[in-house]
Amino acid sequence: MIKSELIQKIADENPHLYQRDVERIVGTVFDQIIEAMAEGNRVELRGFGAFSVKKRDARTGRNPRTGEAVPVEEKYVPFFKTGKLLRDRLNGNED
Repeated sequence: MIKSELIQKIADENPHLYQRDVERIVGTVFDQIIEAMAEGNRVELRGFGAFSVKKRDARTGRNPRTGEAVPVEEKYVPFFKTGKLLRDRLNGNED
């Protein structure tokens, strides 16, 4: 599912909301998640999962074409850990 499909599904299930309002709501939710992660905070959506940021230390990598050693700077990467409810639904353990 892509963002526009999510917006359309929410708009279809909530006919009292205008499409532009649903777009603004979904955009705001995503923006807040991004902003919190950019500040290094963890975002937890109960039952769904938790978004966090992990630090990858600087290291020496290899150029796959030449085999030459290449320095790789430290960086921060997004990380998602699924919640129990999501994990159970994916594995067919709906209670």
